[in-house]
Amino acid sequence: MPSRTKTAMFGSAFFTCLCSFVVICVVLATQHWMSSEVRFLGTNSSATVSLTYGLFSGTCAQSVNAGLHLPTKAFQVADNLSNTSAKSMITAIIVILVLSLLSSLLSSGFTCTNAVSNPYQTFLGPIGVYTWNSLCGIFTLLAMILFPVSIEENSLSVELAQGCFAFLQTHVKSEHTYGYSYWIMLLIIFLNIASIIIIYFYDHARYSRKKEQERPIENAPKDVILF
Repeated sequence: MPSRTKTAMFGSAFFTCLCSFVVICVVLATQHWMSSEVRFLGTNSSATVSLTYGLFSGTCAQSVNAGLHLPTKAFQVADNLSNTSAKSMITAIIVILVLSLLSSLLSSGFTCTNAVSNPYQTFLGPIGVYTWNSLCGIFTLLAMILFPVSIEENSLSVELAQGCFAFLQTHVKSEHTYGYSYWIMLLIIFLNIASIIIIYFYDHARYSRKKEQERPIENAPKDVILF
């Protein structure tokens, strides 16, 4: 059976890993990654499309000449994208987040296993926790980088707006605001760092105790050496 200290430390790390897993699920499930105001100019009128969307779906509404407001429409991101590069980027972000989700799940399993037992395999111990938490954090950070790249390089909001309202003509300007579904990915990274720090402190303390027990005999008291 593991010591109380090990159970407490790995139990705490298990909690942070589990929170990370839950937050990734929220990121994938919610559709508040981006809110955009996209303005178009036509022959005799102008139109502004308001978009709120995530990786899978979103909503859009249009106002014409700053007066007439059309009903809000729901849309599927994949259906509104005709640009192959934009579709590929969104697909890549989803795959990366799924990998992050799996890494977080494995990290939770490793920390839970260590909290209730003493696994013999080295990789099932702190090394495994370091590995899976690091991968989860790297995947999440990569998703945070790729999404803005897709917004800017592929004009994602513009294409989604044109997919909602086909008669839109010349794009004039866009204003973007990142939503909570995007920003809470920072929480995932912080939770992964917290898990690594917790296990590092436990591993460092265990190593220090082990070295103390293996200290050379010349450091022992004189009466013990004479005996």
